Amino acid sequence: MSSLAILLIAVGLADLVAARGWRTPQTGRLVGAWAGLASIAVLAALSGLGGWGDLALLVVAGLTTASWVILTERAERTDRGQGLALSALAGGAGLVVLLSGWSTPVAGAVARWLDWTAIDRLDSLDPTRLLLLAGLFLTQLSTGNLVVRLVLAHTGALNPHGGPQASDRLRGGRLLGPMERVFILGLGLAGQVTAASIVIAAKGLIRWPELQKATRDSERLERDTERRERASERRERDTERRDGAGPTGDSIPRPVASIDQVTEYFLIGSFVSWLLALSALVVAHLS
Repeated sequence: MSSLAILLIAVGLADLVAARGWRTPQTGRLVGAWAGLASIAVLAALSGLGGWGDLALLVVAGLTTASWVILTERAERTDRGQGLALSALAGGAGLVVLLSGWSTPVAGAVARWLDWTAIDRLDSLDPTRLLLLAGLFLTQLSTGNLVVRLVLAHTGALNPHGGPQASDRLRGGRLLGPMERVFILGLGLAGQVTAASIVIAAKGLIRWPELQKATRDSERLERDTERRERASERRERDTERRDGAGPTGDSIPRPVASIDQVTEYFLIGSFVSWLLALSALVVAHLS
């Protein structure tokens, strides 16, 4: 599983670097891609992975990282190809797992550092598992947010660029999502599955007032639209009498996402986020 650990670290690091405040998204993705590929080479050297099987799997990890970065940048820029980007990441990770028999355990400087720390918890921890946990943690951050956005866009829960977005009605998802996933993963690794389920339930309670407000806003927008339509019909009937009159003063309501769009966005985004955390927990228990 050493190659899978390095792949996850590379992808997580690439997305984390790309999410910083770069001048353009393209610059961020380019810097992130180089950071991810560099991490593969550095970690391979520090972990003593020099066998032919290791090298083959590291090549797959590098290609997967580069493909993920390129395809996600194109998907976000053109609003197309989200499924291809997700398939590239899932396919690359799946191939590394299927060929994991070629990989060798992590050794080298990483293993020597664990022995040197003299910390009981770390000293007894397998180096391969340490890197795997680090990769699983990193992918819960920016990579998890990116996967959620791609799934939302692919399923139509996000409007094309320029339209009213359901995300405008539910603030803080980019911060709450990683925190939630890290909590679930950490509690699951600690054996506190019940506590992890409480975190999931708490999200619904936190979002409930916002969903209620979105419902009220949608109803108010519908009433305003009906009022404007009736006013427009009256103006058309009185066109000759009111010819040359100035504006009636009716303001045009700002378009917002409907409550159905907000609910779909919340449910799909939440379930994908939870599945990412639970999948990471399953992978952690496989090592």
